[in-house]
Amino acid sequence: MAEKSPAGEGRPGTPLWRRLSAGLITGAADDDPSGIATYSQVGAAFGYGMLWCILLTVPLMIAIQGISAGIGRVTGQGLMDGIRKYYPNPLVYGLVVSIIFANVINLAADIGAMGAALKLLIGGPALAYTMGFAVLSLLLQIFIPFSRYSPILKALTLSLFAYMATVLVIHVSWGGVLKSIVVPPVTWNAKYAVGLVALLGTTISPYLFCWQASQEVEEMGGSSGRKPLKQAPLQAPAAFSRIGTDTTVGMVFSNLIAFFIILTAAVVLHAHGKTDIQSSADAAEALRPLAGRLAFALFAAGIIGTGLLAVPVLAGATAYAAAGAFHQRAGLEHKPQRAKFFYGVLIVASLAGMALNLTPLDPVKALYWSAVINGVAAVPLMVVMMLMSSHRKVMGEFTTHWLLKVFGWLATAAMAAAAIVMFVTWGQ
Repeated sequence: MAEKSPAGEGRPGTPLWRRLSAGLITGAADDDPSGIATYSQVGAAFGYGMLWCILLTVPLMIAIQGISAGIGRVTGQGLMDGIRKYYPNPLVYGLVVSIIFANVINLAADIGAMGAALKLLIGGPALAYTMGFAVLSLLLQIFIPFSRYSPILKALTLSLFAYMATVLVIHVSWGGVLKSIVVPPVTWNAKYAVGLVALLGTTISPYLFCWQASQEVEEMGGSSGRKPLKQAPLQAPAAFSRIGTDTTVGMVFSNLIAFFIILTAAVVLHAHGKTDIQSSADAAEALRPLAGRLAFALFAAGIIGTGLLAVPVLAGATAYAAAGAFHQRAGLEHKPQRAKFFYGVLIVASLAGMALNLTPLDPVKALYWSAVINGVAAVPLMVVMMLMSSHRKVMGEFTTHWLLKVFGWLATAAMAAAAIVMFVTWGQ
């Protein structure tokens, strides 16, 4: 007979911190240095004009990430494994190539931002720091089993509180903030539309879907007692309760941090006429003369902390997606010799991201193209996810709840609309 839910998965009395895992890590990783750059850019450019968007993205992220987690927990397979099983190979390969390409560019930008942030804090060679962060992250993923590495990633989510602390050391007119949310000061032009597309593309990204589904699978291994719900249906009530709590907390936390980053840039940079921000490190440096050294130090330290979390998530999501597409063994719990393809992709993606920092590649243009690719890839991937999660052949009796379906399709429609706007405003 199928086992009931193991400890830590929604049993009454389980502490909240123990119930948080894949959703919290995924949400926090969304606020990576590249995301910090985008949020800083829109805050600096439009002031309070895009704070309302965060209220829009919260339910959309909860829904689509909850659906990706559900697919992993029910089937016991990563996202690309399921897509390969039920959909044509050209679709699978097209999706995985776009994900890999966008993730490598994001990796390059993130580790580069970490190096630049450490240079701002202590001086020294940014490039050497960049290489060091890349190698450190790679070694941790290769040599520490996921069951021991996951708590480290979970602890790193606490680094995002630096952005809450930053808001506490600057003067904020909360009345003005509330007014801007209720009656947004929106300027409908091409520049604003591009900023909105960038914000959505940064917040809802394909690598997040791949990672959260795969982490659910990883956590079924070892002695956790968890099994795919199609095999152990008695675990379902507690499993879905835990996923709901985990994903909701993770996505609310993620968007709250994004809100504070936009707010900081609006209050300090936009208000002082500093509207052109090129990177997260640029945003941190701009804070120093305007908001003081403490605000600058908190902001820069946050870049390093979230980078240490986001880089392994980006690299891991790339490896999970590629291994799933090509039907190869995957998992950070495996030793490298037992999952050679998976670790090969992990290593190559990380080294490629590191190597891009040695080229004259313009990081702003690279991130732009990454956002374009992510925006284009997200829509078909989200459509496939929505169809999979509603298909009894895939999910058995655990097809997605109607409320998640509604918000999942709304998220898909929002990303499709963003992609259309992106192409309409191309070159404007």
